[in-house]
Amino acid sequence: MGDNDRVSADPPQVNVVPARSRAGRVWTAVTECARREGKTVSLRHACIACAEALPVTGAGLSLSRGPGHDREPVYSSDPLSDELEELQFTIGEGPCVEALGLIQSVLVSDLSTEDNGRRWPAFAPAAVGHGVRAVFAMPLAAGAVKVGVLGLYRRRAGSLTRDELTDAYVYADAALALVLDDLVGVDTARRPFVDGGFVERSAEVHQATGMMSVQLGVGAIDALARLRAYAYVNDRRVADVAGDVVDRRLRFSPGRDTSEDAGS
Repeated sequence: MGDNDRVSADPPQVNVVPARSRAGRVWTAVTECARREGKTVSLRHACIACAEALPVTGAGLSLSRGPGHDREPVYSSDPLSDELEELQFTIGEGPCVEALGLIQSVLVSDLSTEDNGRRWPAFAPAAVGHGVRAVFAMPLAAGAVKVGVLGLYRRRAGSLTRDELTDAYVYADAALALVLDDLVGVDTARRPFVDGGFVERSAEVHQATGMMSVQLGVGAIDALARLRAYAYVNDRRVADVAGDVVDRRLRFSPGRDTSEDAGS
């Protein structure tokens, strides 16, 4: 694996653009994409806006149906990205498949290398045959909760810059928020992003998600969605609500749209 073909679990730390400004810029791009079509913000708009903002040929989004299930392509910004998404789904290998399995980013600057040919013997030569040389795959995930993958495709070889890669992570975070909020009917379009990286990445939120999963009798994805929904409705940060859950000041009950104090 070359220097540019490494697996990266976390976005690089970049100080050129403040996280709050970067997130606001990303969300503005996503909402503007939806506004042009006169439609409500959706995953499709996150995918298109990402492809427009970054120096890539196109982007694709795929979602997992749950634990033990493969990812399935849901949106692509262009026909070429759609072909590459479908190809990985069909043959069961490629950077996006690997990113979801590892819950880590898989950044490939040149698919035509011998190493990458051995790594993905079916996908790599097929992708190069389609004219694609670089792929950057980022999971839509919060800890062990994984819902899908954002795949970026480019005809020319080469890495993304640090700023470009950080933007890609924020677009992946935007897509993750849209998926989770859609599960519980939260209108993400009604509020801007306030974090450069969503707080679902914190250990305390992961712990709270596990506790809520037991309390509600649901899977981790649904528990995390409920946590976000509660924070949204009560105008609180997700991390603060998670702290209350972990400290047992807040407990969630099945069949309720809101939470109740542990002592009540």
